[in-house]
Amino acid sequence: MMTTQDNILLKTALKMRHEKEFKASNRILKKLDAKYPLNAYIQYQYAWSFDILGQEREAVPHYYAAIDNNGLESVDLENAYLGLGSTLRSIGSYDESLDILSKGTELFPTNNALKVFKGMTLYNLKRFKESTTILLECLIETSEDTDIKSYTKALELYSQDLDQTF
Repeated sequence: MMTTQDNILLKTALKMRHEKEFKASNRILKKLDAKYPLNAYIQYQYAWSFDILGQEREAVPHYYAAIDNNGLESVDLENAYLGLGSTLRSIGSYDESLDILSKGTELFPTNNALKVFKGMTLYNLKRFKESTTILLECLIETSEDTDIKSYTKALELYSQDLDQTF
């Protein structure tokens, strides 16, 4: 259980991040991490703070801790999977990224950002057909563009097998 003072510190760190004071926010989160290493929410926020600073490799263990400590609310857990999967992809850990993003899409099947990052990771793994299928399905599902919408049926057909000819 966090003290009242530490809760205030956490709110201060999040406010500082919102105000683009990323390094100061990270320093506060570092102190909280030292005091509460099993607090999933602090781990998640600390990981995020490293991502914002462009220190992706430092973020990875904290994302894992946030997910593994089973204390995140659903929306934060969803974002932790996205953050970890995206971060792993950005540092070239494609297989690990795919594992995390696949688990994330299983847990949160309506999250299109997870699907898109999974599609990008599949591309990095040279699994182009699967990648394109996922990305086209997301485009079809989310686009409000009238030109895209007018080709929905064709895109749905093509998304299943781009190599097929008629």
